[in-house]
Amino acid sequence: MRDIFRLDTGTGLPIVFLHGGFVDHEMWLDQIPVFASGHRVVAPDARGHGRSAVSAVPYRLADDVAALLRELETGPAVLVGVSMGAATAVETALEHPELVGGLVISGAGGTPPYFHDSWTLQAMAAWNAAMAAGDLEGSLEGFMAFVAGPYRSLDEVDPGVVRRVQEMGRKTMSRHSAGEPSLLRPVEDVWERAAGIAVPVLAVHGGIDSPDCIEMAERIVRSVRYGKAVTIDGAAHYPNMERPEVFNTMVEEFLRAL
Repeated sequence: MRDIFRLDTGTGLPIVFLHGGFVDHEMWLDQIPVFASGHRVVAPDARGHGRSAVSAVPYRLADDVAALLRELETGPAVLVGVSMGAATAVETALEHPELVGGLVISGAGGTPPYFHDSWTLQAMAAWNAAMAAGDLEGSLEGFMAFVAGPYRSLDEVDPGVVRRVQEMGRKTMSRHSAGEPSLLRPVEDVWERAAGIAVPVLAVHGGIDSPDCIEMAERIVRSVRYGKAVTIDGAAHYPNMERPEVFNTMVEEFLRAL
């Protein structure tokens, strides 16, 4: 896994932080040192994101997480994911259950994702159109809409959060081009298989996230035997960045209950 960048720090129960699409492990900078004080923290960059290489062959994110855990000779691990990272966490629990001891998900659930809320459909359409045209600035603008969410503007978001997401998004998007073939392969039948997840699942909703993103995480919680959902008010798609102390407390309580 030399083509996959990762941070690996601390000792104890392993926790793997899985970032969202078009950002990277730096979205977890408010979590890594906190949890590394009592746990082994692993924070990788997915293929084609951050410092990890762009893949030249078909791949599945869940298999990459499993290969990394086996290489590090650790697990079962608690997987903590936001957006794409949340879907990856769920897929890993289905495909490699022996490596997973618990899930914390936010802003997504299974694959394929589904969207029906009018704001989300419009935001996705604008973003996808810019990406298809190879318009980096337009792509970044469309992507940033999810940082604010449907109920506010970017001007109402902490400028530090906006800057960090913009920097990560620009860094990753600039490595890709319009028309580039997608070699990412999803895990099949996630929604139908989700009830088979046997480990505890915590969904942390950003209270002002896209309704579709909240619903997808909620659907996973309702599907599993040991599921719980909590909400962080005043946060959208990145609650761990907007309200890190609240997010960290919720995850710490989940870990203590395992």
